[in-house]
Order: sequence, then C-alpha cells, then structure tokens
Amino acid sequence: MADSVGFIYTFFLTAAVIYVSAIVIIFGVKEQPIRSKEAKRVSYSRKDVLIHIFKQPLLVVTMLLTFITQVGNFSIQPLLALYIHDLHGPVNLAFYAGLAFSATGLGNLLFTRKWGDLGDRIGHDKVLLALLILSSILFIPQAMADSYVMLVIFRFLYGMALGGIIPCTTAYIRIKAPASMQGEVLGYNVSFRFLGNVVGPVIGGIVASHYGIPAVFYVTAGIFLFGALFLWAVRSHAKTNERSV
Repeated sequence: MADSVGFIYTFFLTAAVIYVSAIVIIFGVKEQPIRSKEAKRVSYSRKDVLIHIFKQPLLVVTMLLTFITQVGNFSIQPLLALYIHDLHGPVNLAFYAGLAFSATGLGNLLFTRKWGDLGDRIGHDKVLLALLILSSILFIPQAMADSYVMLVIFRFLYGMALGGIIPCTTAYIRIKAPASMQGEVLGYNVSFRFLGNVVGPVIGGIVASHYGIPAVFYVTAGIFLFGALFLWAVRSHAKTNERSV
C-alpha cells in the first residue's frame, strides 16, 4: 500500500479497516454473561487482586515475561526497515519491510494453536520455558543474515516460537486467577505488555546507535534467554517449596 498510494493514504486506509472492524464487533459479536456462581458471589477489591498476584510467584513471573517478550519483540521492529535497506537496498523498501513483518505474523498464525494445545497437555509453563529459549536461539541468525531471504526465513521461524508465548501466558493467568478477578489480572498483564512496547524500541535505538543494528539482535537474544533462566529459577524454587510442605 505504501509503495502504491504513499504513506499518507496508507494511514487513511488503515483507519477505514479499523472502523469497519469496530462496526463488525458492535453488531456482530454478542457477549455472553458469566454463568459462574463463584464469579457472581465473590467480589474482589484491587488490594485483594494484588495480594492474590503477589502470593503466587509464577503469576508475577508470567507478567514480567510478558514485559520481557514485548521488550525483545519491539527492540528490533522500528529498526527492521533500516536493516532491510542494508541487506536489500532501497527498491520497494516499504513492501519488503512489510513482508519481513508478515513472515513473523505467518509463523504466529500457523503455530499459535499448536503451542496452546501442547500447553494444555503438558503444562503452559513448560512450553513457555522452551519457547523463550527457542526465541533466543532464533534471534542470533537474524544478526548474521547476509541476504534478505535468510532474514525472512529466520523471522518466520522466530514467529513460530513467538506465537506460543502470549497464549501460554494468558492461559496460565486464567488458570491461576479466579473467574471474578481474571479481567483485572489480565488487565495488569496487558499493562506490562504495553510497557514492553515502550521500553523495547528505546533499548533497541540506544544499542543500535552505539553498536549497530546487528547488535540489537544479540541483545534481544540475551533478553529472551534471561527470561527463560528467570522462569526456570522461579519454577525450581516453587517446586522445592512444594516438596518441603
């Protein structure tokens, strides 16, 4: 769209799509009221919700991992077009940058359900740990890509791993939080997510300005690895406490 009609009209067209989506939701989506007796009977204050969150270390870690994931994901996104310019050149740059973004989204689309199903069977925390490690590994080849095609391939593979992180964190929160407080707990989780959207580009810009764009990929790989080690440490500590009890 940007190459065909320009950036200004792309904003207008995107706004139109969002408007149509809102109309579809307003008239096409019918929300069912919560039938849970527990949800109707119990009412939690903000203090109760926060106490419930902090009493469960893995619930806190899940929210922090949401933040870490978004920091890692958005650290490179504002710089990706510049990186593609270096690999491919200025010809149809907007299209090729969009294609690289879409490759990640396609990996998400194809594997999100599979990761969610696996989490239902073996545990969402286990799947989350594996995907954080896999995301860390798949960021390194992106820094070493010597062609646009190689970058797109590894962006797609990274998207496959990323596609399971958000569903697993959301599912874990829904499991650990009572129905009548799930909305507020998920709201806190989304707040951490958008905080990562703010912090990630800042970190990426600082690293790129000092060490170059490829360094951002290595830093991001380290961020995902840190998240995996953090989750593993808290899981091990929680299991140790359960055995002692």
